Amino acid sequence: MRMRLAEFCVGLLFGMGLLLSGMTNPGKVLGFLDLAGAWDPSLMLVMGGAIPISAAAFVLARRRAQSFLGSPLRLPKARQIDAPLIVGSVLFGLGWGLAGFCPGPALVSMASGQPKALLFVGAMIAGMALFEFMDRRSAKRH
Repeated sequence: MRMRLAEFCVGLLFGMGLLLSGMTNPGKVLGFLDLAGAWDPSLMLVMGGAIPISAAAFVLARRRAQSFLGSPLRLPKARQIDAPLIVGSVLFGLGWGLAGFCPGPALVSMASGQPKALLFVGAMIAGMALFEFMDRRSAKRH
């Protein structure tokens, strides 16, 4: 029960941060991505704050075998830049640029009743299911 309460609190804090920063507003995100038009650089402050905090958290996490609540830490081991990473990054960027959503803000926006977010989350889930299907199919061949 303690773990679920901690997860809820962290998720709530993250969602509130997304709302306050404007990351759940597709117009604000698209304005940030529109370098040739009415560029809105305000989301750079969000990223500028998030990157050092994330970097510090990963440095701390590498020194630990367990989370603060006792769960095992399983950090990514892959270090190479390969085709799946590049393709996934391009698809993520295209989706972000077309819709103005990325997964976290889309879930928060969907919970607040934005119809576009519901469509985005549905498409995201369909894409994840397609990936799993293709990955399993590929694994069976090898």
